[in-house]
Amino acid sequence: MITSRDNEKLKLVRKLHERRWRDKLGLFFVEGEDQVAAATAEPVELLVAGENVEPSLLAEVATAPHPPRVIGVYRREDLPGPEPRGATLSLFGIADPGNVGTLIRTADAFGAAVGLHGCADPTGPKALRASAGSIWRVPLHGGAGRRVALVAHGGAPLGEVDLRGEVTFLLGAEREGLPADVERDVDAWIPIAGVESLNVGVAGAIALYEWRRQNA
Repeated sequence: MITSRDNEKLKLVRKLHERRWRDKLGLFFVEGEDQVAAATAEPVELLVAGENVEPSLLAEVATAPHPPRVIGVYRREDLPGPEPRGATLSLFGIADPGNVGTLIRTADAFGAAVGLHGCADPTGPKALRASAGSIWRVPLHGGAGRRVALVAHGGAPLGEVDLRGEVTFLLGAEREGLPADVERDVDAWIPIAGVESLNVGVAGAIALYEWRRQNA
């Protein structure tokens, strides 16, 4: 039973709060029984409150709003590798980890992949909570077929764009949008009224729904 906050396993979890340590060690941690149950790999470490660690000490190293009963540490290399998918959400400069996690979960729902370019770490605690276990089922690689840039203004209405076959949707940060030098085949926008733009997570979901509709 771990009874000291100076225990090396607890120190490891504290280090993994920071992206630089996740990058350096190739590790990340998930919190809660549902997140651990979703994992498709064996944990490097598994800390369970009341079984091998004092509950108060586990709560100290957690980031979740409510202290979890279990924390698992995993290897990044055990996440899904490249795999062909009919659609990909290719994300550029999305700094909000909640949005990154939401888009990974959305991709999972539609059988899509996700590409990340200068975005928040998908293995950070907030992104993992938002992805709700989908991190284990979505390839974070790839992008093939027609490149459709989702823009706030201009371009063709999304429903009028040919999305049959393989498609990569390009999404940028909500304020800055897509970098001008990102290559695309067509710009598309989602017709809306009453607001200036949609949350990037919502836009990604609408795009994948339209892709599935056209490929039904």
